[in-house]
Amino acid sequence: MNKLGTQDYITLEDQYNAHNYKPLDVVLARGEGVWVWDVEGRKYMDCLAAYSAVNQGHCHPRIVQAMLEQAPKLALTSRAFRNDQLPLLAEELCELTGYEMMLPMNSGAEAVETALKAARKWAYTVKGVADERAEIIACSGNFHGRTISIVTFSPEEQYRDGFGPFTPGFKLIPYGDAGALERAITPNTAAFIVEPIQGEGGVVVPPKGYLKRVRELCSEHNVLMMADEIQSGLGRTGKLLACEHEGVRPDVVMLGKALSGGMYPVSAVVSSKEVLGVFDPGDHGSTFGGNPLACAVARESLRVIQDENLCERAAELGDYLMARLREIKSQYVKLVRGKGLFVGIVLKREAGGARRFCEALQERGVLAKETHEHIIRLAPPLVITREQIDWAVEQVAEVLTMA
Repeated sequence: MNKLGTQDYITLEDQYNAHNYKPLDVVLARGEGVWVWDVEGRKYMDCLAAYSAVNQGHCHPRIVQAMLEQAPKLALTSRAFRNDQLPLLAEELCELTGYEMMLPMNSGAEAVETALKAARKWAYTVKGVADERAEIIACSGNFHGRTISIVTFSPEEQYRDGFGPFTPGFKLIPYGDAGALERAITPNTAAFIVEPIQGEGGVVVPPKGYLKRVRELCSEHNVLMMADEIQSGLGRTGKLLACEHEGVRPDVVMLGKALSGGMYPVSAVVSSKEVLGVFDPGDHGSTFGGNPLACAVARESLRVIQDENLCERAAELGDYLMARLREIKSQYVKLVRGKGLFVGIVLKREAGGARRFCEALQERGVLAKETHEHIIRLAPPLVITREQIDWAVEQVAEVLTMA
């Protein structure tokens, strides 16, 4: 068989794969650290990090080795039987985050669904909300996934269009507005689900003190504060969890993406025994959730974050990256915002959208992705160096100052 080229792969994908994404037309075949190579051998710096799934860098050798060691031993048992990796991951993740229990799943959306189910059952069995009356409050601009229940409280019309009828019991309020939360809470409110920083929404950082006030309101009204840290967590913003920037401890935290260093789908919910203890055998589950291969990979992924000081690196290099980006004199840039290595370049409406700039960056060897049409998101692996940032900023500057 002849070797396929870029266009051959694109043609095959467009013919046989559902068109639910609009990727940049680069076909990647290999990755190492911050770098990826396409099928033609061209080298690119990955400044998306698979939406923060590869915080540890592509194919981190320690995580790869953990996978290679576990795969021939035992990959899957289902939860019908116990395995020797899940208890160790549970202990290590709980000790690292300071929570009493965890519940393992596979994808970020599954972690969110798990948290929603736990919140509702907690409302009925612990808080005393009348059956079928529990409410969960979410924020405008959110992105928590694309299941039917989750798109119910998505403000993005495209995510909802054609997928109704929707799941009742959700309420939307403005993001970053603690007063709106206070007004929205009722005796039936089970939980408030929030991203400490909205990633897909455009790397939106809430006002200082917002999360702290949210914590106070949730405690005052016996409402679960549930933080979706799937993108913002595990070092991305310069702390293990983004909520730590305000010294806030949510009742429930959803994790995923970098929990496996991008090597395998792994997600988890961490919380108290009071919350996760509402589940009885058969209430919730997943054939692959907590499988030994996933757990071995996740355990090593967490060790890499700690051993390589990736949280501290993200804090230091994130400040450096944003300072360098703010030096760029461009007629198209409205502002640069973010925290740690989680950065959004917000373009003026007259810039003609962010897609063309991302395509131009691709031509210069930098892979980034637009979000909300007018924002360029930069979230490179946390193993990036200062020198690599300098090179990437040079390419960004060239693109943002083009005609």
